Amino acid sequence: MKRQIVIGDVHGSFDALERLLDKVRFDPTEDRLRFVGDLVNRGGQSLEVLRFVYGLGEGAETVLGNHDLALLRYAYQKPRQRKKNPEFNTIVKADDGQDLLDWLRTRPLFWKNSTHGLAVVHAGIDPRWGVAATEARAQELAHALATEPKAFFEHMFGNRPRRWRPHQPHFKRLRAITNVFTRMRFCDADGRLELDAKGNPNKPPKGFAPWWVHRHPEWQDWTVVFGHWSTLGLMVKKRVICLDSGCAWGGALTALISDPKKEEHEIVSVPASD
Repeated sequence: MKRQIVIGDVHGSFDALERLLDKVRFDPTEDRLRFVGDLVNRGGQSLEVLRFVYGLGEGAETVLGNHDLALLRYAYQKPRQRKKNPEFNTIVKADDGQDLLDWLRTRPLFWKNSTHGLAVVHAGIDPRWGVAATEARAQELAHALATEPKAFFEHMFGNRPRRWRPHQPHFKRLRAITNVFTRMRFCDADGRLELDAKGNPNKPPKGFAPWWVHRHPEWQDWTVVFGHWSTLGLMVKKRVICLDSGCAWGGALTALISDPKKEEHEIVSVPASD
């Protein structure tokens, strides 16, 4: 039984990642790394982060975050269409850049380990989705990334539709799924998203609540780990944990350690910089 080490939003901060792995005494032969997404952008070392995680092979997995999808979209755009991003450009032009991008495009939107009772997403889960439904929606989006990436990226951005429905037009449905997995913070019990609000979860927009308040009953025995919400910061509740402790903004990089030899999860953090 290996330790599962789940790491918050790295955002291209490779130095912080190395210090965190030293602190948790990461052993690639004994441990498995799981990332909540947003490996890239803002930290200046996105290429190094991708190379490291890619190089671990089956020893590491990441779910896709909104910044990871933004990198992939950037790579599929023609140069004149791209909004200037030197960090993304470094990856696209690297000798191994295409291999890294192909690998990133095949990462899941959702990861779970039934033995540890752990589930990982970048942003959140629709309150109408149980475990199997969440996995099905993630696989649907992964299929689109694998078979029609260019068309998907052309339709990816947008706040509408405000919630997922089973019979929506193809790309609207995919956009709704994308917004749930990679952008959501507040929603209502029917899955309607409020994507503009990013602040205090204790002061939600009228009619909305933090997404975990409305979790489907099937998640009651799972610990759901997510990131994305830097203004929320590190939050540890009994069955839901946010690991985005603001590394991209000078805060900290945080890991959750699930050790089968211990009853409780361990939380470990390092400052974003020395």
